Amino acid sequence: MIENIRKMWKIGEIRKKLIYTFLMLVLYRLVGVIPAPGVDAARVMASNNVNNYPLLELVNMMTGNNFSQMTVMAMGITPYINASIIMQLLTIAIPALERLSKEEDGRQKINRITRYVTIGLAALQAIGLVRGLGYIKSGWLNYVLVGVTMAGGTALAMWIGERITEKGIGNGISLLIFVGIISNLFNGIVSGFSTAANSGTTSGWINLLVIIVTTILMTVVVTYVELGERRIPLQIAKQVKGRRVYGGQSTHMSLKVVSVGVLPLIFAYSFLAFPGTIAQLVDPQGKGWFTQFWTRNMYTGSVWYMIISALLIIAFTFFYSSISFDPKQQAEQLQQQGAVIPGQRGKNIRQYLQNVMNRLNLFAALFLAVLSAVPTLLLRLAGVSVPFAASSILIAVSVSLETIRTLQGEMSIRGIDMDMDNVGFM
Repeated sequence: MIENIRKMWKIGEIRKKLIYTFLMLVLYRLVGVIPAPGVDAARVMASNNVNNYPLLELVNMMTGNNFSQMTVMAMGITPYINASIIMQLLTIAIPALERLSKEEDGRQKINRITRYVTIGLAALQAIGLVRGLGYIKSGWLNYVLVGVTMAGGTALAMWIGERITEKGIGNGISLLIFVGIISNLFNGIVSGFSTAANSGTTSGWINLLVIIVTTILMTVVVTYVELGERRIPLQIAKQVKGRRVYGGQSTHMSLKVVSVGVLPLIFAYSFLAFPGTIAQLVDPQGKGWFTQFWTRNMYTGSVWYMIISALLIIAFTFFYSSISFDPKQQAEQLQQQGAVIPGQRGKNIRQYLQNVMNRLNLFAALFLAVLSAVPTLLLRLAGVSVPFAASSILIAVSVSLETIRTLQGEMSIRGIDMDMDNVGFM
């Protein structure tokens, strides 16, 4: 690794991109310490309301504690993620948007619409959530300040992410989420050390050791699965064009084992957290029958919560895969390229691809469901509270591998190889 870093640093263009990426990430974190105007800072410091709402814990994780501190970056990049998912679903549901996405400049128009939706969502979510927590000062002007400044923070985060993608290394939006998650992981480990040192008992150090070992094991397993792929052999037929002969070679089509990424986890967590969060915001005293029922039966770690979350993860895995991978379209592209799968012909190719994806999705769904249950099982069986969610590890590893692949591409363009081993699976 040291040798790879040395090789990268010697190349001036890559060195500039790395420095640019680092400085933009530092800017993002520095802006994240500026308190948002219109928010009662004393009430924020004295309260710990965010930890009482699972949905807000998810937002806080994605923003690197900026939401719990009510800074101008409190909403972070989460409205952009929500807007992107909404637009992706609408593109499938609305024929006009689907036609627009297939036009030459249609993707740019959809991206522009997504930005506008992001700003609107950021303002509405900021006012709604901060008001629900009771952090906004009285007066209509403070509502305006909260909405404008936090939406402005999201716009700045979106701009920083796009600049990193354009002039830096890796996907900027993913790196912003990565930085927030790593910040939370670091704070969690430091807090574990402080708790163990102050407690003066052996159990504190044992709990810390369990957390560290669990983090390492989950990182290794997630890395192995993330690098895994299913390779489908392809045979490209010979094509004669003029005096040249094209094709006539064997290759393969790679399908990721976990192609859906972390989205099923986020969807499932949000779906389960939304009813309880709304109930607590509407009924803060907890006297309503629904609030009492939800608090009693659907708290994080309950048996029903684990069962329903696992079922939702499985359902969302197959749902998102169905809209992101079209076997019919893939089969048509292979036919246009003159490629065939040995032993498969015509309509069988489409069915074959569908069967392969179903098996991969089943594995991915079970893997994500088990991964999401690890922190809960540790809490229930060993009494160890892990300061991170399974989605945190999955996002961190995915972004790290994506950035490494980008660096490999930058190096290979310049004729320099990075010493990285590829892992095959299934």
